[in-house]
Amino acid sequence: MFGFFSSQNKKMRETARNWIEMAGKVWNYRRDLLSEADARELRARTEDLRKKVAAKADAAELKLCIESLEPVLQRLGGKIYPKTSMIDNVEFFLVVAIVILGIRAYIVQPFKIPTNSMWPSYYGMTADNLLAHRETPGILARSFRFLAFGAFRYEVLAPQAGEVTAKFHLNGTMACTVVNGRKWLLLPAQFKEYAFNVGGEDAKVRVPVDFNEFDDVVRETFFGSADAFMKAFNTAIQERSMEASMIQAREGSSEAYRVGVFKLGRTLNAGEPVVRFDILTGDQLFVDRVSYHFVRPSVGDGFVFRTGNIEGIGTDQYYIKRLVGLPGDKIEIKEPVLYRNGAPITGSAAFGKNARKEERYRGYFDASRYGWSYLRKDEPLTVPSHFFFALGDNSGNSMDGRYWGFVPAKDAIGRPLMIYYPFTHRWGLPK
Repeated sequence: MFGFFSSQNKKMRETARNWIEMAGKVWNYRRDLLSEADARELRARTEDLRKKVAAKADAAELKLCIESLEPVLQRLGGKIYPKTSMIDNVEFFLVVAIVILGIRAYIVQPFKIPTNSMWPSYYGMTADNLLAHRETPGILARSFRFLAFGAFRYEVLAPQAGEVTAKFHLNGTMACTVVNGRKWLLLPAQFKEYAFNVGGEDAKVRVPVDFNEFDDVVRETFFGSADAFMKAFNTAIQERSMEASMIQAREGSSEAYRVGVFKLGRTLNAGEPVVRFDILTGDQLFVDRVSYHFVRPSVGDGFVFRTGNIEGIGTDQYYIKRLVGLPGDKIEIKEPVLYRNGAPITGSAAFGKNARKEERYRGYFDASRYGWSYLRKDEPLTVPSHFFFALGDNSGNSMDGRYWGFVPAKDAIGRPLMIYYPFTHRWGLPK
């Protein structure tokens, strides 16, 4: 029984301390607005309650003191007291936002990889092609895939019965247009819009502008593989079956930009899927923003940097590549090997796997085959002072330092700490 009363007294003392804190806030924020008599009354009521707490008065005495203080606070508190739940919530979320922004700006920053320039070390957006012979995931499976892998469904249905055609560039990539739209129905964003024609009527789909696997989806859906597609596509060009529909993409454009209508070799009924696939989100990382203030970046680091001061890029974004050159380093590519200061580069497992073309690594390609300026065949480069040089692990599909040159040292942000999403075998410490 005595334990019960002791507990009640302790709880009431804690309540009284909260009232004393509130009275202190009213005093600090409004004392210059109070009359001398009101100020004296507020101090007296507050001090009386403080003495009772210090003397460990019982719950009944404390309750009486609180009841005498409360109407004074009600009368003198203004916006400080009584405080609405909305004000409490705003203060809470404001503090949380400040803390999060501070952590993000100076300690750890989340970063999402949009493209596959660092594949297979890090994944950008990838496609899971839901071919006709596959069982399409139901509602529960789709929900799980969304939560675990960030999977979004994309589907193009035949608007009517007929033969499927589409416009393709002469290099075998499907023609598209970049359009403005909104992400999550709110945020402005750009999308790539592709159009099929079924029986004379268009069927369109929009995908994120950084998604680069749509051609793979089309080739696998209609021809089974990229090799089979290119064989049929090249045959159509040689037989001039596309010639009548050739149009110039823009004035003075090269042959690679000319497009023609290509028959995809399939006839569909109305409502049947033309293509159906899920886009799985790219790897999302926590990036360490602290250590580069104290430790020099190391060759082989996954390397996050800002692009605003890189002339060949022009826009201020965050990129992730592999750091391959420090100031003064001599860099050269002798396909498939990347050389640093006259020897095969070391510092990351990805370097050796690219050199040996192990697993899914394809080796390094010099810039000559793309018409780029840096690391052309038999043309080594030296990294200038106060700059770094970075390349993608997926050298055949990475617009990197070979195109836009050097990264100013002042724009180095940090290195990846861990992959926190999606929940795949890559989750955890980065490569």
